[in-house]
Amino acid sequence: MLRPSYLQPGDKIALISPAGIISPEVVNHASELLHSWDLIPVVGKHATSQYGYFAGTDQERLEDLQWALDAEEVRAIFCTRGGYGCMRIVEKADYSCFQGNPKWLVGFSDITVLHTKLTSLGIESLHAPMPKSYQNTDAKALKRLNQFLFGAISPYTLPPHPLNREGIVRADLTGGNLSLLHCLRSSVVEYPQDETILFIEDVGENLYAIDRMMQSFKLTGRLKHLQGLIVGGFSNMKGENFGKNAYEIIREAVEDYDYPVCFDFPAGHIPGNYPLILGASIELSVDENGSEILFL
Repeated sequence: MLRPSYLQPGDKIALISPAGIISPEVVNHASELLHSWDLIPVVGKHATSQYGYFAGTDQERLEDLQWALDAEEVRAIFCTRGGYGCMRIVEKADYSCFQGNPKWLVGFSDITVLHTKLTSLGIESLHAPMPKSYQNTDAKALKRLNQFLFGAISPYTLPPHPLNREGIVRADLTGGNLSLLHCLRSSVVEYPQDETILFIEDVGENLYAIDRMMQSFKLTGRLKHLQGLIVGGFSNMKGENFGKNAYEIIREAVEDYDYPVCFDFPAGHIPGNYPLILGASIELSVDENGSEILFL
């Protein structure tokens, strides 16, 4: 996998909205934060546009995405928010210039679609907070994002969790939002998940839907050949009468396998949304004392 160059002070950063609508105030706040990091934000032409549910028409959102992918002076692409929309444009973009001049793509939620595409192209990207959530994101998580972008990649050490499964493994990290990964299964965008460590998170889903997606992954063999599993935040779940919480549903779905499983990693639709480098080779170690994730 190819890792984009780390940022330097004075680098230009594209702010684009490939999915849902974002307010100019949120974009302005993000620009101020990037300025404080000694970066130069460049807002996409259609970043605050509106077309129904979306931040502009498909063509407008694609135009901004293509500009950000191709512009030589842009050193990272920050997606302003998720929502829905990336699936409508992901395969319409031309990634040829980007592959020759890769840069960090930053986002989560619906941006899982773009992360998965880049992983399939052999390019690492950052699952991390977006401008829409900055004001509700822990300062320590934003600081870690800044450190990762500038090349200070540190390991994560987590406390033990009762549902963890012990083990140690090295493999590439893939994943993102569970619902999006489920939508992308068997598509031309899906990155092969065999022999990888999968990260999953989600928000606002009914618990029966979490179970249905995990059982679907199990029936299609997507859980059997994993090397490990990292489970992030599953917030604002619905349908508590299902009888199990999200973590119990996930643990049951992987009960037949023997790879290490780490629960409660601080990433997803939660204030403590810490960055993960998707596509990176990592070492996942889980024992009675907790879990450690080391970027190799």
